Amino acid sequence: MIIQVNTDNHIQGKEELNTYVNNLFNEKLQRFDSYLTRIEVHLSDENGGGKAGADDKKCNIEARLENLDPIFISSQSDDISKALHDGLAKIKRAIEHQLDKVKN
Repeated sequence: MIIQVNTDNHIQGKEELNTYVNNLFNEKLQRFDSYLTRIEVHLSDENGGGKAGADDKKCNIEARLENLDPIFISSQSDDISKALHDGLAKIKRAIEHQLDKVKN
């Protein structure tokens, strides 16, 4: 499974964040490894780096499963870590749902 992390110019610590996201997703989605070909994670700060705002941190995740349509989710929060973890939980549920549909 390939995990690609993209950030906008307002997200700090891109190398550390990239390593963290790769490790987190590999751990949490390991059981789907044989089905997943690619995960794309897009992190952004909608208001820009210096401005605070409600739910201004956004996490979009696209999961590509072998021989199936891609799955896309979006999550927003006032904290990038929370948006990321909420997005991971959503994509995990969506992958489970998609694979259950295929099996039945």
